[in-house]
Amino acid sequence: MHWTEYLVPLGQGAWVTVQLTFWSTIFGAILSFAAGIGKLSGFAAIRWLSVSYIEIFRGTSLLVQLFWLYFALPIVGEMAGIDLRFSPVIVGILALSLNIGAYGAEVVRGSIQAVTRAQYEAARALNFTPRQTLFRIALPQAIPEMMPPFDNLAIQNLKDTALVSLITLGDLAFRAEQLRNFTQDSTTIFSLVLIMYFGMALVLTAMMRVLARMVGRWRQTGR
Repeated sequence: MHWTEYLVPLGQGAWVTVQLTFWSTIFGAILSFAAGIGKLSGFAAIRWLSVSYIEIFRGTSLLVQLFWLYFALPIVGEMAGIDLRFSPVIVGILALSLNIGAYGAEVVRGSIQAVTRAQYEAARALNFTPRQTLFRIALPQAIPEMMPPFDNLAIQNLKDTALVSLITLGDLAFRAEQLRNFTQDSTTIFSLVLIMYFGMALVLTAMMRVLARMVGRWRQTGR
């Protein structure tokens, strides 16, 4: 086969990878804010739940999480009389979201805590509620500081999508392995895959930088 014939199946796999990256990054960001803010909550139950989620998903392998959700969770569901079987796409998005969300939660928590004490004291002097302090004082200052770490996490999430090929999801890595098994042309195929991942990473980085500039302008406008 000529190397150009590899582009169609690899392109199909790359599109799956793009969708996985997009949705898991979006849901992971939501989980990051929920767990990061929850870890600072004054309610012990919310704080305990957030800490448990963060420590479990930061302290275990993404590969194990993926396998557990795909192979073990349906068995647990059968024992409880609940159908917990999901498609590989759903499991892939769920595992990636939970994993990146746990790491992102620490970014959110650290950025909020990095806001100077004087800002919180000023909020108390103005009789702001904790909710008002969070959304009007802490987050507008913390979110711009979160952007560089979130950029790194998004790139890592893109690279981690390759693991979903192990649950038969037809992403870029899965398509590449199929082609390699059929043609035995490892050098050409994985060189193309390397270039495609690098290209997607460049695009993702550019998008995150645009988002960071937008957030920076929003912060300046809000002052």
